[in-house]
Amino acid sequence: MKKTSSDSAQTKSSSQGDGTAGEERVIIVTKDGYDKLLQELEYLKNVKRREVAERLQEAISYGDLSENSEYEDAKNEQAFVEGRVLELEDKIKHAKVIEEKQKKTAMVQLGSKVGIKQVGHQTVREFTIVGSTEADPTRHRISNVSPVGTAIMDGRVGDHIKVTAPSGIIEYEIMKID
Repeated sequence: MKKTSSDSAQTKSSSQGDGTAGEERVIIVTKDGYDKLLQELEYLKNVKRREVAERLQEAISYGDLSENSEYEDAKNEQAFVEGRVLELEDKIKHAKVIEEKQKKTAMVQLGSKVGIKQVGHQTVREFTIVGSTEADPTRHRISNVSPVGTAIMDGRVGDHIKVTAPSGIIEYEIMKID
């Protein structure tokens, strides 16, 4: 079976949800990713807010706020922290936790560990397919909506996929699915 990333993108465009046509926006995360969102939110609310408030109080004690760079920095940090708190609360509210794969499956799904190799090369690269919130290529976690992730979703061992990259079209073969 051959498919391209653009073919898959059309069939899976609603998997993340875009909030249109009455569709509820869903953010797909693993249990580990969900726990990390909760930890970061708790840290920001219970630790970072307090630290920023102390910095603000100290900066205010210096007097004239119009030329007080410490005050400006603390206000900017406060705005960042509050924005991140709102963002995390929204992600948690719309999170859908996917089950980690306990057994080998025949098709690539969220949570699957996939080995692929570029056609004509011998090196097999392994990735875990995750929702966009948890994507981290440095940890071999690619998003289901990335070009490669989109192309391999629902693929099977032996399938050849084509991915459009800045350097051109790259063809991969799915070698294994765990």
